[in-house]
Amino acid sequence: MIDVSEFDSEIIHRVVRPRREAVYRDFPPAMLPEIREYLEGKGGISHLYSHQAEMFERALAGNNVVVTTSTASGKTLAFLLPILQEILKDPLTRALFVYPTKALAADQFRNFEPILRHFGKNRIQAGVYDGDTPVPERSRIRNSANIILTNPEMLSTAFLPHHSQHGFNFVFSNLRYVVVDELHTYRGAFGSHLANLFKRLSRVCRYYHSAPRFLCSSATIANPLELAGNVCGRSFVLVDQDGSPAPEKHYYVWQPPIVASDYRVPPIEEAATLIPRLVAGGTTFIAFCRSRKAVEIVLKESRDRLRADGGGGGGGSDGSGGIDLSDKLAGYRGGYLPEERRDIERKMVAGQLRGLVSTNALELGIDIGSVEATILTGFPGTRASFWQQSGRAGRKGATSSTFLILDNLPYDQYIAIDPDWLFASTVENAVVDPANLFIQLAHVRAAAAELPLSPDDVSSFPDLGEIVPVLLDAKELRSENGRFVWCGKEFPAGDFSLRNMDKTRFKLRSREDGTLITEMDELQAFREIHPGAIYMHEGMSFQVEAFDPVGRTAEARAMDINYYTVPNEATTVERIAEAKGQPLGRTAQHFGDVRVTNTILGYKRLQFHNRQNLGYQELDAPLSKTFETEGLWVDLPREVADLYRRTKPHRADETPQETWKDYFYAIGYALLNAVLMTTMTTTGDVGMARITDATGPEPVDSVCVFDLYVGGLGFAEKAYDHTADIVGSALKLVANCQCRDGCPACVGDHRLDRSLVLWGLKSLFEELAPPANVKVPVEARQVYAAKRFALKELPEKWPEFVAFLASTGEYMTEFLKSVPAVRVERSSLVLRLPDAFTRDWVLKAENATMMRNAIAHFVAVPSDFRVDAEVGEDASGGDDKDVHGKLLRRMKDLGGKGV
Repeated sequence: MIDVSEFDSEIIHRVVRPRREAVYRDFPPAMLPEIREYLEGKGGISHLYSHQAEMFERALAGNNVVVTTSTASGKTLAFLLPILQEILKDPLTRALFVYPTKALAADQFRNFEPILRHFGKNRIQAGVYDGDTPVPERSRIRNSANIILTNPEMLSTAFLPHHSQHGFNFVFSNLRYVVVDELHTYRGAFGSHLANLFKRLSRVCRYYHSAPRFLCSSATIANPLELAGNVCGRSFVLVDQDGSPAPEKHYYVWQPPIVASDYRVPPIEEAATLIPRLVAGGTTFIAFCRSRKAVEIVLKESRDRLRADGGGGGGGSDGSGGIDLSDKLAGYRGGYLPEERRDIERKMVAGQLRGLVSTNALELGIDIGSVEATILTGFPGTRASFWQQSGRAGRKGATSSTFLILDNLPYDQYIAIDPDWLFASTVENAVVDPANLFIQLAHVRAAAAELPLSPDDVSSFPDLGEIVPVLLDAKELRSENGRFVWCGKEFPAGDFSLRNMDKTRFKLRSREDGTLITEMDELQAFREIHPGAIYMHEGMSFQVEAFDPVGRTAEARAMDINYYTVPNEATTVERIAEAKGQPLGRTAQHFGDVRVTNTILGYKRLQFHNRQNLGYQELDAPLSKTFETEGLWVDLPREVADLYRRTKPHRADETPQETWKDYFYAIGYALLNAVLMTTMTTTGDVGMARITDATGPEPVDSVCVFDLYVGGLGFAEKAYDHTADIVGSALKLVANCQCRDGCPACVGDHRLDRSLVLWGLKSLFEELAPPANVKVPVEARQVYAAKRFALKELPEKWPEFVAFLASTGEYMTEFLKSVPAVRVERSSLVLRLPDAFTRDWVLKAENATMMRNAIAHFVAVPSDFRVDAEVGEDASGGDDKDVHGKLLRRMKDLGGKGV
């Protein structure tokens, strides 16, 4: 294990949780003897953990049960045992095990295999039924499997629409249990979809006269009974007394240093320093990142360091001997192909890898072997996720370590001030909104195609009275014998995505061979694969060269470049209708429908390792997405809004600017982060923007926090119910920040004065004089990818251009510096090169494209601009004409083949 004393200056808080001993119980008296014999003989289990025994008894008593115990506490066995009991007593019994991902279902099936082998296929069968399952295997599972492991998508698009075909009717007729693993992941849009999906499941089960019980497992959240009830539509009992043992666990809160003014080293950079030490020291680990892009940056920079010195040990002083250990590290995230992920899992279990850099995809219980440490590059957004991610270490009973590397964000810096908030406080509530009108509409259409709608369905879909007339007008339903029968398109269950509100999918393909690199929704596509963007995948960089928003496709080429891109976006909000409002101190708060427009204006290029800004590029055509949702908005007192307008940032020069941040943004930033602390949400669930209402005699400025989902999912409404507490939390966040007078962690930007933000928050409840000597932010001069040169000028200004290019760190700069002269021919830049081999080499597609992109960033070029090359007139003849022959003869002298 790594010696953490090396990082004493960064580690600001340590917590040691001592080893916890197991609490055992005897096998329940009702358990079948043959199950006991299996546990004792093949499993080596003589007792159950207390929570396993309790769940067995409650399930057999007919309850719907939710268990919330720690990671690696044996929850799978807890819900498997009562189902196994029922299958052995009645072989017709069927059980659906629903997992949030295909990877987790496949992994859990491996845990079932010892039981399947012991009892034999004549007594119990199981199978994974998902999009990767071969057709013959699907048939076997439908006809013979007692336990079917699947995911919500397959339940929605395969099981329910075809309930009367292919043997699904037998499954539903004999369905006794539905297991929902990782229940805490079903929040927001995903949870609201699953709640409506289970309403459809209940309709079909009633049709086949079955009434399955639900068994759920969850990470620790504040409201497991409420969440289970909202998602599954049943009442539940809770099992939360953890009887499993736990090893000693060490937690380290890591504060990156400040290196300039208010600039704090980002956590991804600190992680890329720590990871090579762990690899070289032989420590197995998972490093969690909050985004797919962060995964790729940490992966690339860590591998670069491992290649450079064999593990970051300064030439092998750590015992690595300078060996390249970069192949001991891999990435793991959504966007990788299934076979890529399975190969990575296999290598980690086999010990071929020492660590993974992952998104929260590995927060779930996928078996990747024994892990001794976890690294969290920034607080993951909720305390539930923190405990779930840190719990991935020490699963085999050994002492474990967790490094939480803080970001320069409000949550993270609040933890630096008050670590007890993380280690001693309760976890958050998980929010779902089954009544979301747009989600209901999607599932009512699917339900109608499965079975005719009857008055009984009003209890399942509360807005059915609003939805049915719309579907009648659209000629998708017809009235028949007091019911409404589907007559629309054949497969409405395929019209929507369960994971989000946006079914629109963009595909990114390789320009070289057309292979699919990844898929994503529209807003993510605008942010990540816009023209000029760098998309990172498995440590490789792909530059987007073509983007078609109408055809929903993009093309990218693999590049060896030294930077990545960050989008610049702006958000505007309009009020549509107010649903409710009430006083808030000296002002008022409101809740209702709003229209949000998110626009990607351009992007900046940041160099790897040092984060140097290599330039900002505006998009030729900004990319905008508009949607309607729900929002909470708080009116600002007039004197606050007036002063905020007078202190709007101004330019230091006339250079085109990125969208700057003002004090309206700052107060909204503080309120947004307080909302995140109050609800179990992340910045992917809720957003923030300013609203100005100019319809009255005086304009009213408000700050709006809104759901980032079409129609809303209840987050803004929950915030409305706790607005006063949210303002109090925002005050605490800003007041307790340790910065001098404002930074990205408390007010969103180091150019903003937090005393003015504090005054604005306090002014919501009391009239106060504004602070004196308020800092009026000056927008610093930015580095832009301005077109400093014109193509026709390059022959004359070539030395000046390559000198400038060298200052940016662009790839292939060193080669271009070696080019003595250039000329322009129509829309091409022709390089003069010394020989035909070099010419052919640099004109290969990959190299020519990289040169073209590097030059086009700073040179005004036509759309059909290309780079060409020619051999100089003085490149042959003279004393050097036989260089090729001399080299061949020298090869012969050196033992080569020669001629």
